[in-house]
Parts: sequence; C-alpha cells; structure tokens
Amino acid sequence: MKKRYKIIMISFLVILLAMIRYFEKDLFYDPLLKFYEADYLHEAFPYFATGKLFFNVLLRYLLNSVISLGLLYVAFFDKNILEFSVYLFSIFFVICFTIFVFLIFEIESQNFLALFYVRRFLIHPILVLILMPAFYYYRRKSAHEFKS
Repeated sequence: MKKRYKIIMISFLVILLAMIRYFEKDLFYDPLLKFYEADYLHEAFPYFATGKLFFNVLLRYLLNSVISLGLLYVAFFDKNILEFSVYLFSIFFVICFTIFVFLIFEIESQNFLALFYVRRFLIHPILVLILMPAFYYYRRKSAHEFKS
C-alpha cells in the first residue's frame, strides 16, 4: 500500500475514533457519564437500565475495537499482528467486562473510582495506544535483527 493512502486511511480511522468520543452522549446510553462529570463522591449512584447499559458498553467497545484493529492492520499490514490483536482485545474485554459487571452490582462509594477506570478501559480505545508503539518497536527490532 502506498504511503499516501496509508496515511489517509490511518487519519480517517483516527477521525472515526474521535467522532465516537465526540458524539458519545448522542450515540450511547450511559448515565455514568453525567455521574462522573458531577461530584460523584457526594452524589447518589444513578438509576440505570442494566441491560441497556451493558449492551451500550459492549457496542461501544466493539465499534472502538473494530476501528482500532483496522488501524493496526493499515499501519502494519500484517495478518499475524491482526490475529494477535483480536485475541488480545477479546481477552481484555472478557476480563474488564467481568470486573465492570461485578462493580456495577456491588457498587459502594469506595468502588466509584475503580468502576470509573474499568469503564474507561471499556469505552475508550486505550489498547490501540499501547499496541501501536509496541508493534512498531517489535517491527523495528525484527528488521534490525534481520539485517545483522
């Protein structure tokens, strides 16, 4: 793939991730957004439709993951990296979503911050920010070892 098209595709995918974040209040049901914007330590935990919240967190994670996987594939154009990333995203989701469900049902004021961070890992494309430099370093190191 030509470098120009690669940059255009990466830019487009990053803009899609930014649009999901920008329009999050319109696209997804998440009463916790307002809760954490306010003084959450002194507020009552909001009422929410549990199934609807879980579905919207899942949907948002899927959208961010698909775009992030596309970003990784366009950046490195390697099926092995893509396959490894799919496994990593899946394992990450199962672990974080399980913790998220536990914290939602067992919420107490001392768990508000834990819930905030677990939810943040689920609704924001944090893994791509970790994997992109890791795979770049791996590629550079592999190329350097191959030349030696």
